[in-house]
Amino acid sequence: MQNLPPALPLFDSISHLEDGNPSVNQFIANITMHRVNDAALIYEHTVDWLLEQRHSENNYKTYRSELTSFLYWSFIEEGVSVCDITRRVLLRYIDYCTKPPQHLIAYRNVAQFVVDKELEERVPNLHWRPFLGKKQEGIEQPYKITDKALKTKLAILSSFFSYLINEEYTERNPAMMLMKNGRFKSNSQNLVMNEDNEEVRSFTQLQWSYVISTSLKLAESEPERHERTLFLMSLMYSCYLRISEAAARPGFSPMMGQFRRDTKTSVWGFHIPRSKGGKKRTVAVSGQLLKALQRYRCFLGLSPLPAPNENTPLFIRHRAAGRGRDVGLLNANLGIRQLRELISLVFDLAANAAHKEGFEQDAVEMRQMTPHSIRHTGISHDININNRPLSHVQADAGHDSINTTSQYLHTTRVERHESAAKKPIDHLADSY
Repeated sequence: MQNLPPALPLFDSISHLEDGNPSVNQFIANITMHRVNDAALIYEHTVDWLLEQRHSENNYKTYRSELTSFLYWSFIEEGVSVCDITRRVLLRYIDYCTKPPQHLIAYRNVAQFVVDKELEERVPNLHWRPFLGKKQEGIEQPYKITDKALKTKLAILSSFFSYLINEEYTERNPAMMLMKNGRFKSNSQNLVMNEDNEEVRSFTQLQWSYVISTSLKLAESEPERHERTLFLMSLMYSCYLRISEAAARPGFSPMMGQFRRDTKTSVWGFHIPRSKGGKKRTVAVSGQLLKALQRYRCFLGLSPLPAPNENTPLFIRHRAAGRGRDVGLLNANLGIRQLRELISLVFDLAANAAHKEGFEQDAVEMRQMTPHSIRHTGISHDININNRPLSHVQADAGHDSINTTSQYLHTTRVERHESAAKKPIDHLADSY
């Protein structure tokens, strides 16, 4: 039996992160089954966020260390989902970091993962601990942490919670609340409303037209590679999918049979068996998406529409997997990393096309988009352009509250300015 440290490191170095680790996978699976039912989804989101830090090795190392400690405390010490952490609960984490258990403190810095020569795989380092103490003249000193270090922890967690909010996984940021008030308050912090601290979240109509036209051109020029890409973009936009809902992951592999026709109404829907918080939903399928599905299936040599419970993979690999749990398999779905690479390719080419035709600022904004921007775009366009009822969009998006869906109504500074530009002060002025 493999020996493991008392607290497991959860994230390998950036070059190995996407490979997965058997010990970590087993740990997360056990936590999901017995303690925190959305631990696996939280872990996936954390990996996605860490992957966005790959441009800076120092940032990556700092962030993964903090999130390892935080998730261990959340899952093991508290037994709560990250979504259920309030400001008061997070204060307990600060106390925990101030006085961590002695068995979780190391007095020398070691690698989090090492290579086991017998197993021929990377394993958690038995000597690693989440907290690092100091020695003085060879004597272990009482563990101390400065207020500055605690503020750094909260800043990292605040960025992480902001990411989860943008991914619609939670609606609160307890770390930000602690940074706004009390001992961790920063006088220089910009405390503005979300609407005045806008981030580019979704494509405009013009930008999205470049994305779709680029996907179509790729499919027409290289159908063997990109008919799949065209359908991926159409599906994620039309059904507001998170990338984890379209990709293969532990315990889930998307199938054609998720497209289902209601026998009573003959209406088609796309069934998502497990998403945020372990919930399921069925999204209404538009006529255009149904045509896109027929085009894609006919290209694959399948019948125009799927049979009930058809188990054909939704996004079949073009080449057999070279590593991971699907090594050697061809008839298997693409994972999150592969789908992200396809989407990034389309975004880059679409931005190039926009820039070439004189839309330089649009191109800059398009390069900032993430796969989740497709979900935001689909929801925003359905509400503001297609005029779908909020309650219908809420159901298809899987939002718990209509307030979350309402945030997609046009309320940005530019739009507020445009709507106010011709607003009169005196409605009777013209009669004078």
